[in-house]
Amino acid sequence: MTPVVRTRFAPAPTGYLHLGGARTALFNWMYARHMGGEFVLRIEDTDTERSRPELIDVIFRVLEWLGLDWDGEPVFQSQRSELYAEAVERLLAGGNAYWCACTPDEVKARAEARSGPPGYDGHCRERGLGPGPGRVVRFAVPHDGTTGWDDVVRGPITFANADLEDFVVQRSTGAPLFLVANAVDDPDMGVTHVIRGEDLINVTPKVLLLRHALGINDDPVFAHLPLIVNDKRQKLSKRRDDVSVGDYINRGFPAEAMTNYLALLGWGPPDGVEERPLDEFVAMFDLATVSKAGAAFDVRKLEHISGDKIRGLSTTEFIERATPWLTGEAQGQVTVPGAPPWTPDAFDAERFAALAPLVQERVKRFDEVPGYVAFLFCDPVPIDPVSWDKVMVKEGALAVDQLRRCAAGLDALGDTGWSASAIEAVVFDVPDGPLRRDDGDVNRKRAQAPIRVAVLGASVGPPLWESLEVLGRTTTVDRLGAAATRLADSLGEGAAGS
Repeated sequence: MTPVVRTRFAPAPTGYLHLGGARTALFNWMYARHMGGEFVLRIEDTDTERSRPELIDVIFRVLEWLGLDWDGEPVFQSQRSELYAEAVERLLAGGNAYWCACTPDEVKARAEARSGPPGYDGHCRERGLGPGPGRVVRFAVPHDGTTGWDDVVRGPITFANADLEDFVVQRSTGAPLFLVANAVDDPDMGVTHVIRGEDLINVTPKVLLLRHALGINDDPVFAHLPLIVNDKRQKLSKRRDDVSVGDYINRGFPAEAMTNYLALLGWGPPDGVEERPLDEFVAMFDLATVSKAGAAFDVRKLEHISGDKIRGLSTTEFIERATPWLTGEAQGQVTVPGAPPWTPDAFDAERFAALAPLVQERVKRFDEVPGYVAFLFCDPVPIDPVSWDKVMVKEGALAVDQLRRCAAGLDALGDTGWSASAIEAVVFDVPDGPLRRDDGDVNRKRAQAPIRVAVLGASVGPPLWESLEVLGRTTTVDRLGAAATRLADSLGEGAAGS
């Protein structure tokens, strides 16, 4: 019988889950679900000096945010140390490993003295040492032969054993290296397919040698995914690039946009349709069609997909998912947005709902929503200084006149006549003067620009007429008057009245 396909994601809690790790988890999950198999989670926390328990919770929450569910309970390598110690003892007893007393400085010094390649030279291999302070256990790599496999993504890969150094399998502290833990855990957990980044190709022959020395000769299928690179075709680096998935969550990217985009990094659907629900990707996912070439991460493309996903939500869904960014409450299960620029009791859900469809059409991330609706909940409205200078200062006395004329006209509408169409008519009812074009029509952009800056606080934002309708007559008129006074004072009475 063909064994059930079982893949695994095995992150180490030594740093925040990054884009490459998330893509690896996604591909493992998609392949397992495509094959009707199982996807298991293993936390590789044997490095007690660098592992951080709080990051384990981050791993769980990010995977849940991405929608990647795992089968069974997570496995923690820190709870399986006895199995690894037993494996090391078997390697020692079988002559496949030995104790080594060499320090890193001694290994480096000998390599420099012989002008040879860096790495361990087998100095303690025939010394017959036993355990002792500061001593590690090394695997005795065969001097001849090769170790290789037929990689699903990259084809046949072979390493000459003579090119591999005798690598450490147990630290001087007694803690196992992840190599021996992998060699034990993958077969013990029934993992049939090891899908991971190509940066781990060099450790694969070591794991295979360990498995074979432990009597495990049924090798898994290996598929080494291409690295994710930046726009300069450099490997993504946490020192240079935004690589933490948590950063993208905090910036308000919807999870379905991230999974959609990650699925395209090194693979693509055969029909070329790149934006679709995740279950459709699962149905057509094929490891054999994963590319060998590095996958370029383009945040602009992610933002494009993100905007499409947001626009594809129902209005109710958009309101529900955007509201935490307006109230400062927890966003899903992963992050808490920064406090919005207004007091908690200033938020009005009904007002936001009235404007939400127009905001939904314009944002690419949920963290952009507060900026579009801040004018509804901040009083006085914060005014962007660049917009003020570009519109108000540039137009000068003309802007003062427009603000005062519109304040009077809009106030005269009364609450019963307050509507988007009526507001538009008042703003564009401009007497002869500089706001008219040469053909006699109103210069609509110049006529409404001072109104937008005065009331909404910036030159860009949601549609003006609908925004003012939701904001209300009293607040709108008050802001127009305040802006007119501020501008007139800055110009001086003579300039204001000219």
